[in-house]
Amino acid sequence: MPSNLPTDLDICMTTELPAHPQADRPAWLAVLARASQEDLAACLPTLGPLPEVHTIRPPEVGMMMVRGRIGGTGDPFNLGEASVVRCAVRVGEGPLGVSCTLGRDKPRARLAALFDALLQDPQQHDHLQQTLIEPLAQAQRQQRQSRQQQAADSKVEFFTLVRGES
Repeated sequence: MPSNLPTDLDICMTTELPAHPQADRPAWLAVLARASQEDLAACLPTLGPLPEVHTIRPPEVGMMMVRGRIGGTGDPFNLGEASVVRCAVRVGEGPLGVSCTLGRDKPRARLAALFDALLQDPQQHDHLQQTLIEPLAQAQRQQRQSRQQQAADSKVEFFTLVRGES
């Protein structure tokens, strides 16, 4: 084996993430899954003309088991079922875009799959990352912080007084 090729140790020691658009795909899929249809549709006009969109798997509604944890960190248990919509599309001859969103909103799932496919295209990736994903992620963080603050504000601490000695 030539000595100028990187070894597994060299690859493990690097601190830089790959400059490949796929590296942050789980993060943008999560943002797209939580986004509203209106937010996604608002970004469509900024893209210009798109190649033909091929539907690989049309939006279909199904059920998914939602799991919880006792006390938030304990043993898992089945909490119940939730409606989800899944979809897969291909833009032109490009990569496959997929989505799985809570609820029964088929147009929202189709838009999320479309944007997933477009985000995998190196020519569209940076533009969509800046104009769609980053603003949506920031808004979702602010909503989460607001809900956490409201919950913290309503927290009640109980204490007991010991009467007498036992």
